[in-house]
Amino acid sequence: MNRTAYSFVRTFAPEPARDLCSDRHYLLYASAGTLRLEAQGQTWLLPPARAALIEAGRPIRVGIPRPATTASVLFDTGWVPVPPASLTVFDLDPLARALLAECRVWGDSDEPLTAYAETLFAALSAVTWRLARRPSPVVVPAGRSPELRRALALTEQRIGDAISFEAVAAEVGLAPRSLARRFEEEAGMTWRAVLRRMRVTAAIERLAAGDTPVTDIAFAVGYGSLSAFNVAFKELTGRTPREYRASFRP
Repeated sequence: MNRTAYSFVRTFAPEPARDLCSDRHYLLYASAGTLRLEAQGQTWLLPPARAALIEAGRPIRVGIPRPATTASVLFDTGWVPVPPASLTVFDLDPLARALLAECRVWGDSDEPLTAYAETLFAALSAVTWRLARRPSPVVVPAGRSPELRRALALTEQRIGDAISFEAVAAEVGLAPRSLARRFEEEAGMTWRAVLRRMRVTAAIERLAAGDTPVTDIAFAVGYGSLSAFNVAFKELTGRTPREYRASFRP
């Protein structure tokens, strides 16, 4: 295909993670549902509020934990600048979301783009390349060893419950001190810090998915009070949950 850019719109059922590598710069976006992206020893959740910009040739793993519709865009490497980084996950603003929605019309066809379509794709690249210079801090380590990956999976499964580090260590089969050392060496942060990021990530997914009250979301992701949730959310994202939700609504 000789097109300078095209949209990739598909609906997927839940499926395990699989490897993905494109020969074009890839703007990965789920217009509905959620994608899970793993690369460089880290994991990101991509609800409709967020997107990933991936440089051509960069391998990643993408999983679909729940039904999702993608409206991603692939750019010819000779038509747009090299992305600011080989992989960046960032929050979308209303303009980027509107441009993505408009670009859906031009799929993977051999028909040349109209002048109007090229203008839209050029505007989309300009906006998303700018946004990619401000990567999202809400990232969770993926872990290298089977024990840490198991501990991360258990923690994520129970973010809404009264989970304890000692209970996770027991299920993994390590002493708490040994598991704490794994977190320091492989994740570069404590289990408590990872838990907080997982809870904020889960909250972002719920904020993007609908109009569930913020208080309900706070309790669903494991916080005992709205004030504690607001503090943790703002410390990590720089915005309150309501401000965050408003940032990706038209």
